[in-house]
Amino acid sequence: MKQSIFQILSNEKIADSVYRMILKGDTSHITAAGQFINIKLDGLFLRRPISVYDYDESTVTIIYKVVGKGTDKLSAMSEGELDILTGLGNGYTISNDTSSALLLGGGVGVPPLYNLAKKLVAMGKTVTAVLGFNSKGDVFGEEEFSALGVKTLVTTADGSYGIKGFVTDAISEIEYDEFYTCGPEPMLKAVYNATTTSGQFSFEERMGCGFGACMGCSCKTKYGNKRICKDGPVLVKEEIIW
Repeated sequence: MKQSIFQILSNEKIADSVYRMILKGDTSHITAAGQFINIKLDGLFLRRPISVYDYDESTVTIIYKVVGKGTDKLSAMSEGELDILTGLGNGYTISNDTSSALLLGGGVGVPPLYNLAKKLVAMGKTVTAVLGFNSKGDVFGEEEFSALGVKTLVTTADGSYGIKGFVTDAISEIEYDEFYTCGPEPMLKAVYNATTTSGQFSFEERMGCGFGACMGCSCKTKYGNKRICKDGPVLVKEEIIW
């Protein structure tokens, strides 16, 4: 974990209440797809945890949805600096023993899967992504995932775009030997029941500190209690208790 000052390079709206922000700073502590950053905002006591969408040697990109005071404040920022903790969470573990991967993202659970997709494609794996949203106005990421060479399917709950239904409605004909997923807990539970292989689940949880000190995001697993911010947010299918 590292505390650094990042400069805001851009902040644009890309879907209903959804924004993409690019930040410039020290990204050396971001080492795995699926990690997150924790942003300090003036006037708010707790930092805001946001998943990493993509990163390189000097920039990090995040995609977030306005759901409260913190993200609303963030959406209004077009320039300036932010105090950020980076390199948080364990991220996804990529296996060399599989050849085809299925990525399942729901809403703001889509962003941490993008850098993962880049890494999987670079390893020569066949990658399919199913991105789930409530409605057409919520959709983002389809073109970006497709540009990586990923077969990309979109589902909407109301049927206004793509396949009508949820991400689990699109996977029956897809061949895969591993899967990775992130999204709201009801979606994750549905994925757990619908998938046939081992997989990795990234959980969304309210966090106090973001680095394991406050124990506020602890959950029970088959192997004891784990902190979502420190021991997660990624858990493997075999350890999850619903």
